[in-house]
Amino acid sequence: MDKPASGLSNGMKQRVGIARAFALSPKLLLLDEPFGMLDSLTRWELQDVLMDVWKRTKVTAICVTHDVDEAILLADRVVMMSNGPNARIGNIMDVDLPRPRSRQALLDHPDYYAYREELLDFLDAYEGGADPSEEQLQSIRAKRAQRMARQNNNLGNQIAETTRQSGGIATVVEAAE
Repeated sequence: MDKPASGLSNGMKQRVGIARAFALSPKLLLLDEPFGMLDSLTRWELQDVLMDVWKRTKVTAICVTHDVDEAILLADRVVMMSNGPNARIGNIMDVDLPRPRSRQALLDHPDYYAYREELLDFLDAYEGGADPSEEQLQSIRAKRAQRMARQNNNLGNQIAETTRQSGGIATVVEAAE
């Protein structure tokens, strides 16, 4: 490709930026709205590229985005910030969805809409710089607790079914924190 940087499309500039960032083998990668100025198709394509490169490198990445669906697709943990110059962490949501992820698998997953609702409820509570009431925040926490209980119940059912089918013993090993 023999084009000056000014002759590249926004999508190509973003690809080059992602490639340059990963080429340095960083321990931490900060991506600030990396897909914000792209059309939908190019955005989806580059999200797939980012997930593919991440799958190979496993580098910790912090991706700033205002796109709820992008956050759920890319993240293992979503840190939601309040608004304004005195912004603070308002909520942290672990995204426990299997990888590799695709948009279709995401839409088909029974927990996707619960994750999305939690994010949208948070954004709604803080809209326009609002200071949400404790009741609003408690409602968000209660919905999260319901989702987590459902996920734990589903995991328990899967373990029980696998054990029943194999006639063996199931063990669950969790990583120490």
